[in-house]
Amino acid sequence: QVQLVESGGGSVQPGGSLRLSCVASGSIGSFFRMGWYRQGPGKQRELAATITRNGTTNYADSAKGRFTISRDGVKNTVYLQMNSLGPEDTAVYYCQALPKAWATYLYWGQGTQVTVSS
Repeated sequence: QVQLVESGGGSVQPGGSLRLSCVASGSIGSFFRMGWYRQGPGKQRELAATITRNGTTNYADSAKGRFTISRDGVKNTVYLQMNSLGPEDTAVYYCQALPKAWATYLYWGQGTQVTVSS
């Protein structure tokens, strides 16, 4: 059973930064793709950023230029560095793992809350 455990959320003022971490119970090298999704109050869950096994990244338009996703295969951890945060970034951030490109199932973490307010 794969487990994804997020951490690093919290409260920050507008313009601030946070780094989220997602530790996987298994080797992240075994996953085709990992990513971060978020769900704001009253909103649907949406993409923030993803990274494939070979390092290809993809960002939501709202994240481009502000967020950076990265991975550490030794630590089995995926990070999301978030800069220039604004109130619109307030959400629960979830880590996701896609085991194979053709997989019909996903793994999710429990989420970590990010609150941006003055």
